[in-house]
Amino acid sequence: MKDFFLADAVKHRGRNIRSHFLVAQKQLRDRNDGIAKYLSLTLCDRSGRIEGRLWDNAETWAAKFEQNDFVEVRACVDEFNGKLQLKVLEIIRVEPTKIDLGDFQRSTTRDIEALWTELRDTVASFTDPDLKRLVFAFLDDPEIARRYKAAPAAKFMHHAWIGGLLEHVVDLIRFCELAATHFPLIHRDLLLTGAVLHDIGKIYELSWERGFEYTLEGQLIGHISIATRLLDEKVKSLTGFPKPMHTLVEHLILSHHGSLEFGSPKLPMIPEAVLLNYLDDAEAKMLAIQEACQPPLEGVAAPVYIDRVRALDRPLVNTRAFLAQAEAKDLPR
Repeated sequence: MKDFFLADAVKHRGRNIRSHFLVAQKQLRDRNDGIAKYLSLTLCDRSGRIEGRLWDNAETWAAKFEQNDFVEVRACVDEFNGKLQLKVLEIIRVEPTKIDLGDFQRSTTRDIEALWTELRDTVASFTDPDLKRLVFAFLDDPEIARRYKAAPAAKFMHHAWIGGLLEHVVDLIRFCELAATHFPLIHRDLLLTGAVLHDIGKIYELSWERGFEYTLEGQLIGHISIATRLLDEKVKSLTGFPKPMHTLVEHLILSHHGSLEFGSPKLPMIPEAVLLNYLDDAEAKMLAIQEACQPPLEGVAAPVYIDRVRALDRPLVNTRAFLAQAEAKDLPR
């Protein structure tokens, strides 16, 4: 296990450190003189991420590793414009076999079994017997349950950590429950079935044994197609499952990305599908915003201005941090 994590960086301000990191971003940039280049990096471990800069012989060092590699770094914990960063002195690629993945894989901070119980309790409350037995056919499958509890919800965009898929789905279910109460038109059990099953294909689309990667099946087929295949298999195992309900559940899966350009084979065309798309998108985006607005490291203030939130492809202002900064500076009201 590493003896230095980024959460401890503030305690090492001004000191040299040597540790392993994952390269989340790598870019050669021109220095102000327009001749030499410097290496801009984002380095991370399970506790956070930090910007790094390597100034001397940047092109030579850049050739020694690639983005998404594990690296060994010797650096000084520095500060620039009020933000901690690493002034990198040496950086070389490290073989993954020499890495403890537990140092780099984030996990949900919530109780997995409590989330799983909440999910099952919600399904147990269904009044539609066909939807109840369909969803329990998934949840009672030992292989599916094992993978559902562990899978991330994405490689990068949102809930990209062990247990992220289950966390995302349980939070989405809570939103769906509120919305179904507000809109009497909505078939509550159908909407919740969509929430539970819309991303079920991710348990086979992604692998998380050696970092978060796409499986071959995930790259060639994708989680939406995988999910419809799993749905067909479960429906065939259930005697007398009604074809109309099968069609509706399949439509929820096929349309949940909301538009053709985002990978949905069909646009949402039933009320439950429209609502599922909006709630799913909102839950994922707000989580991404919440992550971006968190302090990057322990002891460091939350950012006021965020250059870019990948899930929204735009910069943001952290409202609470902005107001706190304004109050501290006693700006005019």
